[in-house]
Amino acid sequence: MSQAFDPFDSVAPRLPSKDGEPAWEAAYFFAPQGRWSEETFLQFHTNQMAELVEGRLEILPMLTWLHQLILEFLFDRFRDHVRQQKLGGKMLMAPLPIKLFPGTIREPDLLYVRPENIPADIRGYPDKIDLAIEIVSEDLKSRQRDYEEKRIDYAKAGVSEYWIVDPQEQVVSVLTLQDAQYQIDQECRVGETAKSRLLSGLAIPVDDIWALGNSKNQP
Repeated sequence: MSQAFDPFDSVAPRLPSKDGEPAWEAAYFFAPQGRWSEETFLQFHTNQMAELVEGRLEILPMLTWLHQLILEFLFDRFRDHVRQQKLGGKMLMAPLPIKLFPGTIREPDLLYVRPENIPADIRGYPDKIDLAIEIVSEDLKSRQRDYEEKRIDYAKAGVSEYWIVDPQEQVVSVLTLQDAQYQIDQECRVGETAKSRLLSGLAIPVDDIWALGNSKNQP
């Protein structure tokens, strides 16, 4: 169990909190930043998505309409391919905590798990996935998280393939795991087609993705 905050610590806000200030006392019900356990994180309830990164709680940005349109489109395309090709396994979408390694739990926007890696206890949380897809939000921290931090984390966890879908730059990057590090297999821009090495035969024209942001009347 993580040690609780010391209300008299020099870095703690002055208590009791005053009217008009945040209710600092409520923070003492949670673990100190940097000392969150997996158990504490998985018991944490919030209406906003969050991740655990080396014992630190990270609150993720609110998702936009475009983000969810892209999420739905890619989920349908990947799931249909898995089913049509009878590949088995599961294509799933967030929110679903993935235990990458001790102290770090991520929630990829989309993920694929091969049949042999489906957890025996489906009431728990997966600790092995084979493909992760992140749809990049516009803020700088999100871009750093998806392009740099998650690239390191997913590689460390042995995720075979990582897609980074960037609506702002209109580029889809497909990364494949080689010698425990990701190599950029494709960087697909307007007019090009992104292909999966893991799910053979899956190909998505990236223009179909960007078109989702050009029409108000979505099916």
